[in-house]
Amino acid sequence: MPELPDLTVYVEALRARVVGTRLERVRLGSPFLLRTVDPPLDRTAGRLAESVDLLGKRIVISLAGDIHLVLHLMIAGRIHWKPAGAKLEGRRGLAAFDFERGTLTMTEAGSKRRAALHVVGGAANLGALDRGGLDVVHSSGDEFRQALLAENHTVKRALTDPRLFSGIGNGYSDEILHAARLSPLQLTRNLDDEEIERLHAAVVATLRHWTDRLRAETGDAFPEKVTAFRDGMAVHGRFGQPCPTCRSPVQRIVFAENEANYCARCQTGGRRLADRAMSRLLGADWPRRLEDMAD
Repeated sequence: MPELPDLTVYVEALRARVVGTRLERVRLGSPFLLRTVDPPLDRTAGRLAESVDLLGKRIVISLAGDIHLVLHLMIAGRIHWKPAGAKLEGRRGLAAFDFERGTLTMTEAGSKRRAALHVVGGAANLGALDRGGLDVVHSSGDEFRQALLAENHTVKRALTDPRLFSGIGNGYSDEILHAARLSPLQLTRNLDDEEIERLHAAVVATLRHWTDRLRAETGDAFPEKVTAFRDGMAVHGRFGQPCPTCRSPVQRIVFAENEANYCARCQTGGRRLADRAMSRLLGADWPRRLEDMAD
């Protein structure tokens, strides 16, 4: 799922291309994409695009008349800038937004259709889509602490909860926790003051670093290489590869459709966290520390 750095670069590229131009029409490639019918989609035709913003992990294109197109890309959704009138891309093509200067297309890889488009009228209805997460990059230490300790979860879950923090997903939470030298399974209410301060600093630094890096890589082009796995990441997607800090092999915990990547030496004092599948399979033979893996 695109996270704050990628979404920020998406929004900046869209602003430069559509703000001040008219949306001529919207073409749907999948009827399942549209999740609302009031106001109807055809009410957007001919309206001037006034702004493009983020609402959590949703991209909001606001049109004249207080009508808003809200795009939620979910896991496999992506957007692309094409010449005016570009065709939809076969089964991947979900929608095309024809502006005066070009066409914004929305695609989704795979067979599951999770991406969504809401057409929303009025600020109040738009606000109802806000999950309420903290804008952590611009947050104070006290604001961060209050959000983090609002509920008692693992740090990994807290960082990725959109009700607590805005724009952080599976990938960057791994990077943040590695930078903060914290276990993904540490409970939030067990964190001491120094650990909370360290985590806040790591969140801000990591998200700013990757946003700046993606801006530099994209330049004036439209971002097309939006992925959860990037060269230069410390641990995310790097299971078995050496940690850039200590050279120990990166570990992982698999759960549902996601996995958490971490460095046992840097983050858990050398202790390997139990993977539900493999630790149950191996039982007493499960190597609990890095040193046990070498035996």
